[in-house]
Amino acid sequence: MDDEGLIERHRKQFPSWMSTFYERPLVPTRGSGNILTDASGESYLDFYSAVSANILGYDVPEIWEAVREQLRSGIVHLSPFYVSRRRVELAERLAELSGIPDAVVSFTVSGSEAVDLALFLATLYRRSSHVLALRHGFHGTTFGAMAVTGDRRWVGMGLSPFQVGYARGGYDRHHGPSAGLDDAAYVRACAQDLAELIGAGTADRVAALIVEPVQGVAGAAPLAPGLLEAYRPILQREGILLISDEVQTGWGRTGGHLWGYQHHDVVPDLLVFGKGLGGGFPIGGVVARREIMEAMTGMRVSATSGDPLPVAAALATLDHVQAHDLPANAGRLGSLLLDGLRERIFDTAIVADVRGRGLLLAIEFTGPDRDSAGSEIAVRVQEGCRRNGVLVGLGGAEEHCLSLMPPLTLTEAQAREGMEAIASAVREADRGIAADRGGKAE
Repeated sequence: MDDEGLIERHRKQFPSWMSTFYERPLVPTRGSGNILTDASGESYLDFYSAVSANILGYDVPEIWEAVREQLRSGIVHLSPFYVSRRRVELAERLAELSGIPDAVVSFTVSGSEAVDLALFLATLYRRSSHVLALRHGFHGTTFGAMAVTGDRRWVGMGLSPFQVGYARGGYDRHHGPSAGLDDAAYVRACAQDLAELIGAGTADRVAALIVEPVQGVAGAAPLAPGLLEAYRPILQREGILLISDEVQTGWGRTGGHLWGYQHHDVVPDLLVFGKGLGGGFPIGGVVARREIMEAMTGMRVSATSGDPLPVAAALATLDHVQAHDLPANAGRLGSLLLDGLRERIFDTAIVADVRGRGLLLAIEFTGPDRDSAGSEIAVRVQEGCRRNGVLVGLGGAEEHCLSLMPPLTLTEAQAREGMEAIASAVREADRGIAADRGGKAE
């Protein structure tokens, strides 16, 4: 296969902002388990799982059988104006698992579309276009989702259907004037900041605060313990809804729980899901209290939302997650990776932090003056990981972090293999950078 020719055709046919990883872009041709194989026959342990979408890895028998069974019925697409048994079953399970009282469900095609729907519902319910989000948050690439994204790489032209104010979140805990505070002091400062933002920084009532329990694109930055608990009474006092964006943190990725919000003693008013539920098929949606969902008085029907194939795949994926207790696996192996990487690379000159929760982790790099050189180092380490047989992503406000989000089906042997390969790539980069500067690395 002519890889170079295909890569050139890709570059010619797609816009420049559809960037690819690696100096020599990857051209995958086969997936099996947690392994991806490219057109040249090289195989890689996948520690990125398509930005956490392939939570069960590749070629999963249960998903294939569920999809084949649906295909045998002859129904690939089904109008939302008809009743689908599997669609009802999936909605029932999600409503129960959400923890939200009197919950109802609306399906979408993607997580970004689900974020748009959640914001639409909240603003209708509250009769306000003012929304709060967290600094450095990421919520998707549709118009409404980008409007509440607090990362300058994704905000487009700055146009927005909302008035948006930004509160402190997970990333701020590690940077700027808050970096020296302990968790309790940081939470107090954040709560005071939120109250002042609502009181002085908003011209109208506020519809909702949207949060990621772990800010994934920002570099796997978990919200500080107690932060949502401190935010909740301030929101309730003003009638402001809490939206938990679980597109990346759902299905057990953060370890120990199905949802990221469950690491905090709160229950959101709306929950947004997507990515991993489909096991590779496109699906998203919103779970919300009935009174909020039914604030929409007009008709809203998306022709392909809740279609039979992704719903069948989603039911099989959810069965697999629960039957194999993958949230517990993510918690156990996430701790192994976090502790092991810290032990192996924290003493290098280029590593500023290793953080995350469950199987949503990041390594943050820094240049000699803590400047943008950290992004160059991250790319260098990413290339090194590929040479060592492991695929990883990039993240962080300056793309100065390595993003690690392997499938939840990761085994302990694979976790240790990936950890050693990543640590080796970090130390190799550390030595190379020290040599470039005429210095020495440990």
